Amino acid sequence: MPTHADSRCTAFDGARRLAQGTLAEVAVAVARAESRAAAGPLLVFDDETGAVIDVDTRGTEADVAARHAPRAPEPRGPGRPKLGVVAREVTLLPRHWEWLAAQPGGASVALRKLVEEARRRDDSTERARRAREAAYRVMHAIAGDRPHFEEASRALFAADRATFRAKIARWPKDIREHLDQLAFEGSAPSESL
Repeated sequence: MPTHADSRCTAFDGARRLAQGTLAEVAVAVARAESRAAAGPLLVFDDETGAVIDVDTRGTEADVAARHAPRAPEPRGPGRPKLGVVAREVTLLPRHWEWLAAQPGGASVALRKLVEEARRRDDSTERARRAREAAYRVMHAIAGDRPHFEEASRALFAADRATFRAKIARWPKDIREHLDQLAFEGSAPSESL
């Protein structure tokens, strides 16, 4: 999964949360930790996807920050660049094309409206699913060998926050807090970990 330079990230030095912020900010913190001979392993995660991000810490802090800073968007080709419209092929049955053609604005407008409506309807469920998957990726990478990992994983995917918290209660505080934040970001806050 590609990570964008403006994504929110978190770095860990072993079980200690080292830094949170943009990729450039976190990469600089990792470079500093490397220069101090960090305990390690040093891992950087994309907070949205849970993917491990490789950072290039060569050079000065300014070099590291510049290398991981957001870049200007590349110019788009023909089309409707202000809207970001992308042309792709859609294959439908004749009755679907007939229905779309009869809609106000034509097929493109109708399809965009249908997609937006579906996104609004499923947004919270989908966002919760992606958050649990991201938390699992991080949990597997930094806590896969910790006690009760399997039970915590089952509770995570069952969206059982109380059981999840109970199973990770003896894990290091920074790991517990980060996993809970990733997995249950949209949940109402409850007692501290």
